[in-house]
Amino acid sequence: MKTIGCILGILLGLAGTSKADIDLTVDLNYAKYEGVKGDDGISHWFGIRYAAPPIGELKFRAPRAPTTNPTLQKADAHGHVCLSSPSKSLDPALSEDCLFLDVYAPTNGSVGSLPVFVWFPGGGFNSLSGADTSASPLIKSGDFGFVVVTINYRVGPWGFLASREVKENGDLNAGLLDQRRALHWVQKHIHLFGGDPKHVTIGGASAGAASVDLHLSAYGGRDDGLFHAAAAESQSFGAQLTVDESQYQYDALVKRVGCDTAADSLNCLRNVDIKTLTENNPNIPTPGSAGGTPNFMWSNVIDGDFTQDYTYKLFAEGKFVKVPVIFGDDTNEGTIFTPKNISDYTAMNNFLLNNFVHLNPTQLDKIDSLYPKAEDYPDAGPYWRTAANAYGEMRYNCPGIKLSATYDQADVPSYNYHWDYLTAQAKQTGVGVSHTAEIGSIWDPSGHPLSSIIASYWASFIRSKDPNTYKLDSAPKWETFGGNMQRVHFPSDGSPVAMENVPDDQKKRCEYVSSIAVDIKQ
Repeated sequence: MKTIGCILGILLGLAGTSKADIDLTVDLNYAKYEGVKGDDGISHWFGIRYAAPPIGELKFRAPRAPTTNPTLQKADAHGHVCLSSPSKSLDPALSEDCLFLDVYAPTNGSVGSLPVFVWFPGGGFNSLSGADTSASPLIKSGDFGFVVVTINYRVGPWGFLASREVKENGDLNAGLLDQRRALHWVQKHIHLFGGDPKHVTIGGASAGAASVDLHLSAYGGRDDGLFHAAAAESQSFGAQLTVDESQYQYDALVKRVGCDTAADSLNCLRNVDIKTLTENNPNIPTPGSAGGTPNFMWSNVIDGDFTQDYTYKLFAEGKFVKVPVIFGDDTNEGTIFTPKNISDYTAMNNFLLNNFVHLNPTQLDKIDSLYPKAEDYPDAGPYWRTAANAYGEMRYNCPGIKLSATYDQADVPSYNYHWDYLTAQAKQTGVGVSHTAEIGSIWDPSGHPLSSIIASYWASFIRSKDPNTYKLDSAPKWETFGGNMQRVHFPSDGSPVAMENVPDDQKKRCEYVSSIAVDIKQ
């Protein structure tokens, strides 16, 4: 009995010290970081450098490996968020030295055992939206069943400057290459935080979701084993320019900062004071537009390497990584991007042309016929909501529906959602269920009943590549998209969450705008 008691005591002692707790000090070979154990059962490591500072000679180039730092780093503060565009002044809260990531992990975990969720923040590739959002509520909603990594990446001209000069002595799509380096970092190091590098889901909203789509089709759909599932919210399909078509952006920038007369304008640009660059960084019209500026000027370009062709075309040709996917959208994707003063179809067409310069008159006429005048709202032109409806479906809703169908046709698990939760204020102003309205519910499910349902789906997908495995018992089964074009609907009228089919009128509109997508360079 004494022997049994001793053994029991040893076992209880081991349980009490619980070496299952992740070691807060992680050695990444190039640096050591000491994390913070939260009171909520989640530890975090903030401000981990995953690449060298992209400054000086490294500006406008692919990210490089960070240098060795022998000093133990306290990982208790977020790294700087990347500089944004447009800008007329230097924001002291932002920095060029911004290639950092944060890791959130259950404190009581096993090394290399938990699925991983890698999050790309949105912001139109011109800024980073919610880069420091806490992942703790999402992890808790998933029963502490996964690890989350959130990353910063270069945006605006720092991430997406494109020209002949950059092609010759720099790297195109540097912001996407930042993301790719972070994914390689995850493969190499995430096991130290309890994550399984063989079970990684990539996710994002808006430009973060566009990033997901671009990684799915990167290098012609080459599967480098960096991720194994993908979830894209309000995936953004803006117009993509070639390097030659982007030259006007470079030429205008070097002229504004006085580098246009330099023998090597790109070298001059690398050495221009950052204050000067940020003070001279407006949006300008795209050649061929109606004279107005696009909502987002800087974006990924067709580089023949990472982005080999237009996204719609790559997916149509089957050049994408075949992993389980979620795509979906909000009811009123276009409202927050559409000028309030649109008074007629001419103004609407000019707005669309400013963002999709390759639209021709025949296509605009067809779009006008598909989007009849919508309801009026106070302090808005009579065609504001009409234009918002067209822009929202062209850039967000219809691409999501098309991608869901494409994956389904490839016999890959494909899930689609329709977030339709309308607040009283948003209804009154006409903003409606606006772009990325579901983000707050996914990342913090304490808001309202629908929040806990969508968060449970998301957590389940991260954990098992299936939104149903660990969903709430009260949530309906989320069926795959299928030939009936099924999606899960999150309503605002008190009705239960349920499956719905994409309605016939939206199918008709999406069939047309998707048919012209490659023509207008999406």
